[in-house]
Amino acid sequence: MVSRIDRKQVVTTALRLLNEVGLDGLTLRRIATELDVKAPALYWHFKNKQELLDEMATEMFRRMTAQLVGGGADGPGDDGNWQDMLLGTCRGLRRELLGYRDGGKVFSGTRMTDTSYAAPLDGILRRFTTAGFTLTEAAHAWWTAYNFTIGLVIEEQSVHPEPGRPEARDPAYDLDLREADLGDRYPLAARGGREMFADIEGSFEAGLRIVLAGIEATAGPGVRAGR
Repeated sequence: MVSRIDRKQVVTTALRLLNEVGLDGLTLRRIATELDVKAPALYWHFKNKQELLDEMATEMFRRMTAQLVGGGADGPGDDGNWQDMLLGTCRGLRRELLGYRDGGKVFSGTRMTDTSYAAPLDGILRRFTTAGFTLTEAAHAWWTAYNFTIGLVIEEQSVHPEPGRPEARDPAYDLDLREADLGDRYPLAARGGREMFADIEGSFEAGLRIVLAGIEATAGPGVRAGR
């Protein structure tokens, strides 16, 4: 019988249960049962589920910080270019979020409960500004790439909901049925779905390259010099 629990125990248990039951099935009551305590005991630490989700997202970020820094913001060193940094960081973010069931949804729209995000963010923005971007350009570039990555992970986890099992596909995303349903009425939409959902990793890489090309074409010292 657990007589005392702390905030870290609650979050660790919640993240483990997340992979078992998903975001919709994760309740404070379920977590309390897992910890062998009464549900009101959790309210000493979290007033509601949103506060718990905020702390879960923060803990997820703490765990992934080493990976993000190692492969992204500060990974290539001062001689690395911003393009490699951006690609590496977004790939690392996607990889880490896919390790949690509904990881994209948990991470999206939550509020960090400490400043563990600040050092990686500072490193990302510094790489841009060192390359000649203004702070405004740097912030917009990162914010765009970040939101593209989070949004794609949310869509990807709808298609492939089980962490570590990309072959497990939600039947609602059966591409053959989708194409049969659209048929000859909407031929481009029918075939376009396969382009978007058949190889999501390929779609991610293609989209990431589009984002990168857009940044190169619209921001940075080279663009300002050509105006």
